[in-house]
Amino acid sequence: MDNNSSFKDLGLLKFLPGIAWFLFVLILICLPGKSIPEAGWLDFIDVDKLVHAGLFGGIVFLFCRPFRKTSFERNEKVRLFIRITLATCIWGITTELIQKYFVPGRQFDLMDWAADSLGAIIAFFVSKRWFARAI
Repeated sequence: MDNNSSFKDLGLLKFLPGIAWFLFVLILICLPGKSIPEAGWLDFIDVDKLVHAGLFGGIVFLFCRPFRKTSFERNEKVRLFIRITLATCIWGITTELIQKYFVPGRQFDLMDWAADSLGAIIAFFVSKRWFARAI
């Protein structure tokens, strides 16, 4: 089976969890600064960075998941997962710019983007291990 027919077999429905999660992240990053709760006593572990890593790791994981039972070769799946991961890292820096220029009370934070990217990269390796196996 060629890759074009494999993409057709995937269908949009399998990507709905990833799309929903992407939209959830978009809503969260657009919340004004005063709407974001303070971590309080958890500040010493910087919970915010863990949240960023989880949110953006979730995007990679949920967009890689539909490929687990496809006829794509393992190497092709890995290449697709790399593209998904890179796109997610770019989305992370984009969200920081959106916050800086368009969301009241929010600011650009390079460390947030680093956490976004780290979460995406961790999810890449998890996805590669779980979803890139040959069927």
